[in-house]
Amino acid sequence: MGNRMLHHLEIYVSDLDKSVGFWGWLLTELGYEQYQKWESGISWKHQETYLVFVQADERFLDVPYHRCRVGLNHLAFHAKSREHVDEMTEALIEKGIPILYQNKHPYAGGNEYYAVYFEDPDRIKVELVAPSIKKGNF
Repeated sequence: MGNRMLHHLEIYVSDLDKSVGFWGWLLTELGYEQYQKWESGISWKHQETYLVFVQADERFLDVPYHRCRVGLNHLAFHAKSREHVDEMTEALIEKGIPILYQNKHPYAGGNEYYAVYFEDPDRIKVELVAPSIKKGNF
C-alpha cells in the first residue's frame, strides 16, 4: 500500500462551471487527469488520490463558504520547484486570480517556505509549495 493515505476529497461548490474552469486548469497543470464527470460533478485524479467537485443544491447556498468557519481552511499542493511556483504565480496573475499576502509573497509562510497563495471561485484558499531547500526536510 505504500504511502497512499488520502483516497479522495470531495468539495461542494456554489457554481460548478466556475469551479471546473479554475480547478480543471490548476489540477491539469499539477499533473492531475480528469477522472469522472456527471451532471452535477467532476473529479481529477493523480496516482491513487482524486479530488471531487460537486454542485451544491440551491437550498444550501444561502450560507456562503468562509475558510475561517469550522471546516476546510485550505488545500496545499506540492510544486516541483521554486521556478514552478514562480511560473504558476505568473499564470494565476494572467488569469486574473488574485494572489494572497502579496506584501510577503513568496515567503508568506516564513523565510524557508516558498509558496504562492490564492483562492478558488468560492474563496477556498489554495497553496502551491516549493520543496524545501534544507536537507532533511520533507
